[in-house]
Amino acid sequence: MITFSAFADEIGPDLTLQMDTCLANGVRCIDVRGIDNKNVSKMTPAEAAAYRKRMEDRGVSVPCIGSPLGKIRMDEDFNEHLEVMKNCCAVAHAFGTRLIRVFSFYPSQGKNIADERAAVMGRLFAMVELAKAEDCILMHENEKAIYGAKTAGVKDILTTINSRFLLGIFDPANYVEEGVAPYSDGWTKGLDSLTHYFHIKDKKPGEETCVPAGEGAGEFSLLFADLKKRGWSGMMTLEPHMSAAGQFAGFTGPDLFGRAVTSLKALCDKAGLKYQ
Repeated sequence: MITFSAFADEIGPDLTLQMDTCLANGVRCIDVRGIDNKNVSKMTPAEAAAYRKRMEDRGVSVPCIGSPLGKIRMDEDFNEHLEVMKNCCAVAHAFGTRLIRVFSFYPSQGKNIADERAAVMGRLFAMVELAKAEDCILMHENEKAIYGAKTAGVKDILTTINSRFLLGIFDPANYVEEGVAPYSDGWTKGLDSLTHYFHIKDKKPGEETCVPAGEGAGEFSLLFADLKKRGWSGMMTLEPHMSAAGQFAGFTGPDLFGRAVTSLKALCDKAGLKYQ
């Protein structure tokens, strides 16, 4: 069974609007990234607990929080970043989840991230140790320009760290941005066994904003056909980016969000994947 979730701040900053729109489209989970124009990493556990109460009253749950952890350069202060991570762990628990979305760092100024591999792995090891201590699980998302932007980098991270406290998120549109064919050059090249979660957005090469799943170069039909063969079950979080796509967030709006959900459901129906 596929369970749908969403980065609902793409609908708008107000939690009631986020929940109203998600529920109207049959989405009962929210991967909290932002509420009331506050990023999840800057919330307090008390604020998160209050939001969780409002969500539970509507039957909405939080499977993962969308932190920006790992979206700093390698020459920026990592100790300060770990303090942010400690708060993210507390906030995640306050929302009722152990899962935290993370990234794998931008290169130092003027450097190539591939040349900083050892330092990247050192930081990720430290983050995993902290996650273990805090009873959290880090979910690595492939993202443009970070160490884990392409297939080889993601495989290197997840096989080198090799921890149940660091799992993989597969984002087709982000692979398209890096010139990687998500299914042909990613999924079938080893990412199938390293993926535990999906972010759902699609993209046409060279365009700034995204399109509904199945309308770009994300190879969704091939991916979903293979998921059906495998009997795959798990989370698919909508991150449509259909009106704006930024480094730390995107915007879609209520109407386009509905279109994004409809497209995802149609792809699942075509592949014979059951969803909720």
